[in-house]
Amino acid sequence: MRILVWSRGIRLLHWMLAGSVIGAFITHEGGGEVHEWLGYLALVSAVLRVIWGLLPSPDGGPGQFVRFRSFVKSPSATLGYLGQVIARREPRHVGHNPLGAWMIVALLGLTLAASATGWLFTTDAFWGVEWLEELHGALGEAFVPLVLLHWAGVFYASRRHRENLAAAMVHGRKDA
Repeated sequence: MRILVWSRGIRLLHWMLAGSVIGAFITHEGGGEVHEWLGYLALVSAVLRVIWGLLPSPDGGPGQFVRFRSFVKSPSATLGYLGQVIARREPRHVGHNPLGAWMIVALLGLTLAASATGWLFTTDAFWGVEWLEELHGALGEAFVPLVLLHWAGVFYASRRHRENLAAAMVHGRKDA
């Protein structure tokens, strides 16, 4: 039985966030206002996703799969899951698995930090401050390994559990 796991709104936020981060990365050299506006779009998308993830969790429905408390596990539980992955005995998750959950936390945190440092750099107080520019650039570069790891995790879980996670993030449905 196929169920709706991710609502249209959460999927739109996901793709808006992914597109704006990739676009901001591509335009970081000489992108000017386009880079700035993509950064603002990434910031708004990330803030909305954090708010959505902190809202009270409804009973059933796709909302249960987007609330952080429903899928972000403790570090010890996540390490236990990693051990199961290494042993190729990990359980399938209808929503996010523990490693995917922490990847979401890392990518959202990185987006918020990169967006905040980029915005601060445009203010009078921090205009031209070298350490802030360097920090913003380093945060932007940190997306590369995290996004590659995210894609590798999606590919691995899709193959391992015989389901297309990327397609599920388009149509929102997975097998129960």
